[in-house]
Amino acid sequence: MTSTTFRPGRRAVVAAAAALPLIGLAACSSDTGAGPDLGGSRDDEGASDGGGEGGGATGVIASGPVAADDAIAASPWATAIKDKDQLVRGGTVANQVFSLASVSGGLPTGFDAGITQLLARYILGEGGEEKVEYIDTTVETRETLVQNGTVDCVIATYSITPERLEVINFAGPYYLSGTAIQVRTEDAETISGPGDLTGLKLVTQANSTGIQAIEEFVTDPANVETLPDNESCVAALKQGRVDAYVLDQGVLLGNSAADPEVTVVGEPFVDDPYGIGLSKDSEDAVDFVNTFLQEIIDSGTWNELWTSTVGEVIDGEAPEPPVPGDLPA
Repeated sequence: MTSTTFRPGRRAVVAAAAALPLIGLAACSSDTGAGPDLGGSRDDEGASDGGGEGGGATGVIASGPVAADDAIAASPWATAIKDKDQLVRGGTVANQVFSLASVSGGLPTGFDAGITQLLARYILGEGGEEKVEYIDTTVETRETLVQNGTVDCVIATYSITPERLEVINFAGPYYLSGTAIQVRTEDAETISGPGDLTGLKLVTQANSTGIQAIEEFVTDPANVETLPDNESCVAALKQGRVDAYVLDQGVLLGNSAADPEVTVVGEPFVDDPYGIGLSKDSEDAVDFVNTFLQEIIDSGTWNELWTSTVGEVIDGEAPEPPVPGDLPA
């Protein structure tokens, strides 16, 4: 069996993020104020079994579906992955809630990491979840790495947009997020929505959906800075160079889960459907991956994965999963 590998990545950043204490999220956390316990499964009453790092999600992934041999054979994209006995995923391993590297040698944890591992198991069979190579991407490199075949897919809180659909394909959506606002925790009571951002200094990631959201929903910001990655944006916020960070909620929740100095405020104000980025050269890949997504939705696996990851930092029951293939216009 091939071991999990990482290349190249922000390993120092990942380790630092993993070492930070987990905290409750203002306006998003449970009333207890406890941080997201991503280990252990939960019974019907919501109690954790204390199963260790990633325990709950690990159990979900280990019982995930496996594609039939004829389904693999009918897809050149899946067959190529099966033949090399490895899925190469572009994304991040620095998001506490969606995809975070393990500091103890285990598999990355989080919702996106779980979707990745379930897809690898679906194609490669039992134990396939361990046969993933994780390649670090940014908002500026994702399409390129899909187009040139460096990765088989990108699973990275990756919003489906008409502009991106012009250069790559998307399976999904597999998760519905939305553009939200992150502020310094000390400012959480003064900012609750885009209407409060007038005249303030803002930051978002270059080439992200946050740019358009600011243009459409924020009136006369003092300045809008674009930076290459999430870590740079969080640093600008914490250092006081900007007043708020605007991006999709999935990324911001991971920041708040890892760092008590930043908080997600208000509700998402722009819908962001997440998809799995695929090359246009692999025409069969979209149908294959959408079939996989529908199978984990129908089996309840999607719901269980959400509960053991995102559900640990957001109140309420698991949402209705999106319909694979229902892409935005």
